[in-house]
Amino acid sequence: MPRIIFLPAQVEIEAQPEETIIRAAMRAGVHINASCGGAGVCGKCRVFVESGEVEGESLPEGGYKACVTIPRTDVTVRVPVESQMDRRALERPMKKTAVSWIKEGQALKWQLDPVVYQYHLVLPEPTLADNASDLSRLLRELVKIGQKEDIDVDTGVLKNLPYALRKEGFKCSVSLFQPDPEGRSLLFGVQPGAPPKEILAVAIDIGTTTVCGELLDLASGKVLASLSDYNPQVSYGEDIISRIEFARREGGLRLLHQRIIECIARLIREMTQKVGKDPSEVLLISLAGNTTMSHFFLELEPRWLREAPYVPVATIIPPVRAREVDLPVAEGARMILAPSVASYVGGDIVSGVVASGMYREEPLTLFIDIGTNGEIVVGNRDWLACAACSAGPAFEGGGIKHGMRATTGAIEAVHIDPVSLEPMVLTIGGRRPKGICGSGIIALLANLFTEGIIDRQGKFNRGLSHPRVREGRDGWEYVLVWAQESATGEDIVFTEADIDNLIRAKGAMYAGYLTLLESVGLSIEMVERVLLAGNFGSYLDLEQAITIGLLPDLPRDRFFFIGNSSLLGARFAAFSKEVAADMKRVAQMMTNFELSENPSFMDHYVSSLFLPHTDLNLFPSVKERLEAAA
Repeated sequence: MPRIIFLPAQVEIEAQPEETIIRAAMRAGVHINASCGGAGVCGKCRVFVESGEVEGESLPEGGYKACVTIPRTDVTVRVPVESQMDRRALERPMKKTAVSWIKEGQALKWQLDPVVYQYHLVLPEPTLADNASDLSRLLRELVKIGQKEDIDVDTGVLKNLPYALRKEGFKCSVSLFQPDPEGRSLLFGVQPGAPPKEILAVAIDIGTTTVCGELLDLASGKVLASLSDYNPQVSYGEDIISRIEFARREGGLRLLHQRIIECIARLIREMTQKVGKDPSEVLLISLAGNTTMSHFFLELEPRWLREAPYVPVATIIPPVRAREVDLPVAEGARMILAPSVASYVGGDIVSGVVASGMYREEPLTLFIDIGTNGEIVVGNRDWLACAACSAGPAFEGGGIKHGMRATTGAIEAVHIDPVSLEPMVLTIGGRRPKGICGSGIIALLANLFTEGIIDRQGKFNRGLSHPRVREGRDGWEYVLVWAQESATGEDIVFTEADIDNLIRAKGAMYAGYLTLLESVGLSIEMVERVLLAGNFGSYLDLEQAITIGLLPDLPRDRFFFIGNSSLLGARFAAFSKEVAADMKRVAQMMTNFELSENPSFMDHYVSSLFLPHTDLNLFPSVKERLEAAA
């Protein structure tokens, strides 16, 4: 069989019969952009064949589509810079200067009462007069110190129990798990001697693009370490629909499951190593993710998530033994997963709503998580309603000719001079530009609109005589970066097709707000507070997002940026039994509306396919600026 060498990673693998380059790359752990999941339609999986012979589809700008190209001899393949991911980009500080009122324990009041706790016990040694079993002796002592008698026991404890008790003369530490303050406790660990000062747990947010983790000390309520990485499943599709389709292939679901487990295991090892600990000391994993990511994590069949009537395998997952999914933690360690509401309103949203504290407060709040699958929640302490709208991958660079995820070299900020129409761009890491990420795409669209380069329909002003506005191979476009200034050696452009994709994405989000609010008898003007969740929201320019009609035109002091609220909720759930129990209560409290079944959604969507909207009265501040510039 032919062998493939991938550059610059210097990874070599033997190709299987009739295997495409992208499938070999997946097996080898080499990332190649594949927005369409390898369906051959996006053209982003370009690779360059430096030696050897291949059979496949070449691209007009050079290179081959990796998803349909098969090696016929030993080949050397170079993966271009736009496909390369740099974890350091995930560690850049948030650039948001707007106020964020979420601080530890401020928005959500919680007391440290972790779901995993430990006791140091000194048991009376057995005698002929008291020869109760080791387990009975242990449970009897727990009752003496205030534990309820109805304690469940992990049978795995029994194998080690006699040795653990006798090693230190019946002095031992016991680990108990109780995710609900009113529920039963589970005894899942017994170790000889006194317990360590720190009780280690891990909080994980499984995002579609990134995976974020924190190492926690349940004894003190402190975060000991944090790390993020790209979700390796992006190699199988940029969005969840592409990945669900990939999971239908033979071995596809198993592969997606293995990749996310490997990623989380790596984060756990790296975080514990940072503080001089061992992964085997971790007793709890608190995890939040959207419904599809949770299904992949547990290797549950995701097929019916995307087929009407959109049915998950489960929305509330019972606690799971972490070793069942091969995570390198303590024997008997437990995992809790934030519950989902529906196929497209997942545990990440429930976790974020809980972390924000909006479910305990009076103000009418609109909670927005902008992404491939935009989720919306509206309500307060009395009621909650939610919906999801498929915005598509445009906000993460998908479906945009030179779009890319937020990694080193991605253009994240754009300003166009109103006189010269020349751009100023800033990239992540200060490197030569490779492409444009979500925040840069929104900034560029807003600038093109406000400077009159495009009209309200997103069409270029054909009357402009400017070298950057031209008719290219794919239609009219704006040249953001000339080839000699880019890292790819090609002009980085923004096309009318890109603009159309972005307008459709922002239109779906805005139509979702209006439709959900109307469904509960409210209007956009009645919203007292808007919470922008997710990492993407933290890099979003509020004025630019309102200018293009992505966010409602409300007084700016009503907007709050809350960052990765999914991870925050997972952390709080580990620290507090009450918060962990609230997760289930909030999930059951949320009424889900299927926007696709609501005829007014399509009406609102069509009306939103303009900049910022067909009805400028919905955007008074934008209307005022446009009239002043006319």
